[in-house]
Amino acid sequence: MAPRLNIIIGSTRPGRVGPLVAKWFDGFAREHGKFEPALVDLAAFNLPVYDEPQHPRLRQYEKAHTSAWSRSVDAADAFVFVTPEYNYFAPPALINAIDLVFHEWACKPAGIVSYGGASGGMRSAQMLKLLLTSVKVMPLPEGLAVHNVRGAIDASGKVAPTELMTGSAKTMLDELHRWTEALKPLRAK
Repeated sequence: MAPRLNIIIGSTRPGRVGPLVAKWFDGFAREHGKFEPALVDLAAFNLPVYDEPQHPRLRQYEKAHTSAWSRSVDAADAFVFVTPEYNYFAPPALINAIDLVFHEWACKPAGIVSYGGASGGMRSAQMLKLLLTSVKVMPLPEGLAVHNVRGAIDASGKVAPTELMTGSAKTMLDELHRWTEALKPLRAK
């Protein structure tokens, strides 16, 4: 069975383009064929700022939203974070979601698909890598930055990928699969 890849839409903001980018990437990952992709939209979880009485390292969740998020993160073997850049940083909703649980992230690799204007969200991706290492996720150096994201969306409302985007996505997925397999013994329970 192929490893499960959670493709996490990191923005919850109204009018966001993250779902369009994530949907394109999900289709690309399915064609790639080395993962069983699952689209995970943070907006569907409606996670408040951390509201659990216990520290996440204890895994003693009392809130239904935290338990649902924990199960989603725990089920994955690897992640791809689809993230915009807000004020040179990752979106607060994504930062909060990462901080909400702890052990569920451990020993899993992550790729980052960032998007934005001229920078393509690359500053967000760099900041996100720092946080991911603190929850024991292995962030890959290989990533995908979608520059001028609004210009990458065609008249039908779908992402029209460039050759650079598809090449970067393939390279990232290949590396992500290698790391997913390499970290498998550490994830064994």
